[in-house]
Amino acid sequence: MIWIDGVLVSPGEGGVYGERMLKDHRVWDPRRSKLAALFAKGGGRDLDPQMRILYLGAANGTTVSHVADYVESVYAVEFAPRPMQDLIEVARRRKNVVPIMADATHPVEYAPLVEEVDMVIQDVAQPDQAGIVLANLPFLKQDGVYILMLKTRSVDVRADPDAVITATVRNLEAGGLKVHAATRLEPFHRDHAALVCTRK
Repeated sequence: MIWIDGVLVSPGEGGVYGERMLKDHRVWDPRRSKLAALFAKGGGRDLDPQMRILYLGAANGTTVSHVADYVESVYAVEFAPRPMQDLIEVARRRKNVVPIMADATHPVEYAPLVEEVDMVIQDVAQPDQAGIVLANLPFLKQDGVYILMLKTRSVDVRADPDAVITATVRNLEAGGLKVHAATRLEPFHRDHAALVCTRK
């Protein structure tokens, strides 16, 4: 990852969503991106130019645009029509982004469009976030990395976030994954955690 004066940046062309520029690099704000928050907290896995990424829950493409600055290609899956319009604009400006309008809970919808990837990044606000992980595992290379941005209040609004994290880790490991780290994303994102996983 590229840091300039302690600030996380990406090396692409600016002006995607009004982001600041720093020495000809785009500032990647951890308050606007959970993946950037994970890097700011000292976690995550570095992105490199040979990587292919599947991004579930791409929304408006803010984080996708930064990821695309680092990697070979990003398959960006989003279900909602309004954010999809912005995501298509991101893809117009970054030719290595493939926007896919589909439901991450039904990977059969986009299976014909997505090749095997080095990393899956999931940022989907659904109750069964662990189930979505396991449903999308077939896209991940055997030595690949899966990063789940866990929205604990979407799983159970009344439960303690730490209890939700513990239960999710247990479900993922029962499904054949090894969870290497579970990082709380405060102060950038309240009641969120990033789980970094590989296959056992």
